[in-house]
Amino acid sequence: MGFRFQKRIPIFPGVYLNLSKSGVSLSLGGHGATVNLGSERRTVNVGIPGTGMSYRMPLTGAIVGIIVALIVVLGLVWLVKPDLIKPALHWWQPKLFPL
Repeated sequence: MGFRFQKRIPIFPGVYLNLSKSGVSLSLGGHGATVNLGSERRTVNVGIPGTGMSYRMPLTGAIVGIIVALIVVLGLVWLVKPDLIKPALHWWQPKLFPL
């Protein structure tokens, strides 16, 4: 067993600065999906909130493309019909997107 240290500092809602013995990283997201960007490792963590079940995978160019495409599509839908996307955003991050 070795010594372990970890501290999570909120910067903005959904954005955290993580400090640990192994280095500094930045987490983006919240319950259900998080992107972690560190100096040596970049990962995507997707899970079912409240169950403890999650899946972690390395962040690759293909995943970045999918994330960017999803953001663009959601942005376009928001511009055309905001009432359609508001409930989904509220479920995703209640603190960021109040109704």
